[in-house]
Amino acid sequence: MTIENVGEVGNVEPQVTEIRATGSAHATPAGLSPTRGALDLAVDHWPLLALLACVFMLGTAHAFETFGKLAPCLLCLKQREVYWVTGTVALVGVVLSRTAWAQRVRQPLILLLALGFLYGAGLATYHAGAEWKWWPGPAACAAGGAASASDLVALLKGAKIAAPSCDKAVWVFLGLSMAGWNAVISLGLAIASAYAGLRRKAA
Repeated sequence: MTIENVGEVGNVEPQVTEIRATGSAHATPAGLSPTRGALDLAVDHWPLLALLACVFMLGTAHAFETFGKLAPCLLCLKQREVYWVTGTVALVGVVLSRTAWAQRVRQPLILLLALGFLYGAGLATYHAGAEWKWWPGPAACAAGGAASASDLVALLKGAKIAAPSCDKAVWVFLGLSMAGWNAVISLGLAIASAYAGLRRKAA
């Protein structure tokens, strides 16, 4: 082995080190911190995710009504109203996130989402409790049964029909009615919103 070969062997380690450094530089996509994960992304984009959740829940409710022929009772309609209002707040948050006021209004809007979802969870719990006969439902919601197609036609003509009863679960899955599942989902969205609002947006 010549002196020149010894020099070449000595240069192997720096080259390996350089290759390793180059490889690690390409391991993380540009603009993303290696410590950023799905949780950080969810926090950063929570108004959009909350809006999508509201759209999904409203779409599911209307699908049950349209395709499942399950007419909503008074409390069902009030729970939909919560998603309409909360979804509007989320939409405002998405729009403002593209403006100069994004950082100023982000936390108040997300905490407002948390309050909206929490109110929805309480309303759904009240509805589920009425179905389980833990407490009476509202008097305006205790008389009727399921609305038929003829009832809907009569309603369009101006006639008054009895609303479906709030204290009878017409659909149950894994022991929970639609109101019960809505309570669980709304509570989860409220907790997630509170977490996103109290956590700083990742840089």
